[in-house]
Amino acid sequence: MTAEHARHGRSPFFTAVLTLIGAFLLYLVVPNAGPVLRAARGDGDHGVFTARSVSCIQHPGHESCSWLGEFRSNDGRIDRAEVALYGSDRDSLRPGMGTEAIDVGRPNLVYGPGGSSEWVFMALVLLAGLGVLVFAYAGPVRRLLGASAPEETAVRSVSHG
Repeated sequence: MTAEHARHGRSPFFTAVLTLIGAFLLYLVVPNAGPVLRAARGDGDHGVFTARSVSCIQHPGHESCSWLGEFRSNDGRIDRAEVALYGSDRDSLRPGMGTEAIDVGRPNLVYGPGGSSEWVFMALVLLAGLGVLVFAYAGPVRRLLGASAPEETAVRSVSHG
């Protein structure tokens, strides 16, 4: 570790790790931002989801289920098989039953007419990624900006002290 890094208490390796973590979190959020925001607003191609089968996953303490089936837009332009209905549970539908749905552009997922609240989690991950990057670089940027005007700092301390 150089004397400069020892004085400020952060190694270049630590900053690189923080950069990778922050960039990874942003990588998870940015590509999905458009569809997630469209789902939150209920903005997309409206149509009918027809349930075919339910798929459940056991988690410690609870079970998560989704209905799989087909989606057909009201105007007939979109007809997709093998999509899941976001937010559905085991008891919400029966095989062959249709329900209103919205296609927001996700390859294997459609949403109910109420949209989704996925944007909350997306916003938290975005804030976490930005927070990690600010933590990693706020100090070095502040030091860089402060180092560019040492005379002003010296004049201020002499005139006030």
